[in-house]
Amino acid sequence: MSESLADFSLGKRPQPKGSIQKIGVVGAGTVGQEIIRTVSEYGLDAIFLDVSEEKVKEALHNIGLQLDEIINHWGLTPGEKRAILSRISGTTDYKDLADCDIVIEAISSKKKGTSLEVRREIFRNVEAVVRPDAIIASNIATLMISDLSSVLKHPERAIGMHFILPISKTNVIEVVRATNTSDEAYAVAERFARMINKMVIRLNESPGNIVTRMLVVTINEACEILMEGIASVTDIDVAMRESTGYLLGPFEMADRIGLDKVLRYMENLYQEYGDKKYKPSPIIKRLVRAGYHGRLSGRGFYSYKSGKPVDHTVTCAVIK
Repeated sequence: MSESLADFSLGKRPQPKGSIQKIGVVGAGTVGQEIIRTVSEYGLDAIFLDVSEEKVKEALHNIGLQLDEIINHWGLTPGEKRAILSRISGTTDYKDLADCDIVIEAISSKKKGTSLEVRREIFRNVEAVVRPDAIIASNIATLMISDLSSVLKHPERAIGMHFILPISKTNVIEVVRATNTSDEAYAVAERFARMINKMVIRLNESPGNIVTRMLVVTINEACEILMEGIASVTDIDVAMRESTGYLLGPFEMADRIGLDKVLRYMENLYQEYGDKKYKPSPIIKRLVRAGYHGRLSGRGFYSYKSGKPVDHTVTCAVIK
C-alpha cells in the first residue's frame, strides 16, 4: 500500500516512528505468560489482559514462580526478578492497552474448533482502543490471519506471530503475512522479534504454518508406535531428543502444549486439508476424554509433580 500506517494516526507520540516500548498480550494462559515474561526480560514494558481479576492475579503469581525457578538454576538474581516484574502489569479493561505499540492475541480457548469469532471480537476490541498505527497480532497456529483481520478497519496492521514453546528456549518466531499486511507492519514485527532475541521465520499464511503441521504429524506417528507396542512413552521421547536435538520429545511437547489444544490443532488441520496424517490419534482422544490434558492438569502422557514429569504408568490404563 502507498499509505504508511502513521498516516492514519490521529495524534503523534513523542517517540521515533516505529519505536517499540510497550507490548500488550490478550490471554494469560501458558503461552501468554511466556510471551509476557520474555518481553519483560528484554526490557520492554508488558501489559496483559484476562477475563477476571482472579485470572490476572493467578498469572502474575505464576510468572513469579517461573522466575523463581530460573533463580534456583542460577539464571537470574532476585534483583533482576524484581526489575522484570516491575515492567509487567495485568488488567481486565481493554482501555489499558491504549498505549501499546503491539498487541498480541494469545488466548487459550477450551471450546471445540478454532474460536474464530472469539478471536475476531478480540481484534475488534483491541482496534477500538489502540492507536491507528499500532500492530495487532495473533499467536495463530491453525488459523489464517486474513480471517481475523477482515473485521478490522485497517487490516494492513494485522500480522501473525506464532511463538514456539518453550519460548524461553526456542529462538524463532513464525511471522505470518496476510494478503493485506503492510510492509510497515511486517518491519515492526521483525524489529520486535530481534529485540527479544528471536530469529524470524517468514511465512505466507497457511493453516498450521510450519511448526504446527510438522508437530502434529510427529505426535500422531509417536502414538502409532506406542499403540503398536514397539516402545514406551519415555523411550520414544528419549530417542527423538537424542537423535534429533529436539528440546522435547513428541509426548513431552504434547503435554506441554496441552493435549486438548493438540486435539484441536489436529481436528482443524484435518478439516482444512482432509489428509489422514492430521486425523487425531485415538490415544489423544482417550486422554482428553479422561481429563488428562497434560502438564497443567497434572496428567497427560506423563504424571506431573510440581510441574515436573515423574512417570507415564498412569497413562497406560487409559490408552489400552
